[in-house]
Amino acid sequence: MRKVKWTGVYPAVTTKFKSNGDLDIPMFLKNIEFQTEAGVDGIIIGGSLGESSTITHDERLTLTQVALEAFGDKIDVIMNVAEGATEKAIELVKAADAIGVHGFMLLPPMMYKPTEQEVADYIKAVATSTESPIMLYNNPVDYKIEITLGIFEQLIPLKNIQAVKESTRDISNVTRLKNAFGGRFKILCGVDTLAMEELLMGADGWVAGLVDAFPAETVAIYRLVKAGRIDEALQIYRWFLPILELDISPQLVQNIKLAEVITGIGTEDVRPPRQVLTGEERKRVLDILEKGMATRPKLPDYLSIEVDSVI
Repeated sequence: MRKVKWTGVYPAVTTKFKSNGDLDIPMFLKNIEFQTEAGVDGIIIGGSLGESSTITHDERLTLTQVALEAFGDKIDVIMNVAEGATEKAIELVKAADAIGVHGFMLLPPMMYKPTEQEVADYIKAVATSTESPIMLYNNPVDYKIEITLGIFEQLIPLKNIQAVKESTRDISNVTRLKNAFGGRFKILCGVDTLAMEELLMGADGWVAGLVDAFPAETVAIYRLVKAGRIDEALQIYRWFLPILELDISPQLVQNIKLAEVITGIGTEDVRPPRQVLTGEERKRVLDILEKGMATRPKLPDYLSIEVDSVI
């Protein structure tokens, strides 16, 4: 069983489609190749950015398998599980384990407002069905279900529940988790516009969105912050923020796919009911991206910062 680090930068990769709606595997792998060369530590497949709601289990498994075959010896390959039924979640986890997935990101049960105990029991049931490492996804803003400190308390005995993608939009929740559990759960920021702030408060990593188009800048910020080179990181982060704000939008998938097109490592096709950006909104997003490209900063040699020495 591969040990997942849960530190560093983990792109929530987009799912690439052809114009007819089929998976575009070559472009999917091209993007991950750029991520890997830029120094990311892992990828997350089939998350919100991966259009989880419109890809099938078989497609999710196909994407995971090709990523494992191409990059599994270099980075952690994590698959997202977002299901409404406990049985379906366990079924998908077992299928992914069978192809050698390195770990999972797990959302609370979908399409239903469960009680706190139902959330805890769902997570326990899925976690005990596998030995693979699990990162929980705590996003009560978008999914209306919070994984509370009380739920985390119940999950302490389950050793394969190792991390949380922190997307509550409350920076102080990093400190809250650290105070309550010390280092028991790794904390990865899940909101691009709060990433540097949460890293400074002690978050261990960054599940990033705009990294899909700007991998080098994202990894540079992470490594510089963890090396204590705050002023250098801040200069890049301030340049990046108008672009990062494209992540906190209902159209984040379209926004980030357009950014991938601008940087040459993606396609814009999405699956209905999503539609590509048009009109004034497309013009607005393009304006942000073009201004960013025109002022793209020169990066220091961030890859020379040894990961093991990062504090």
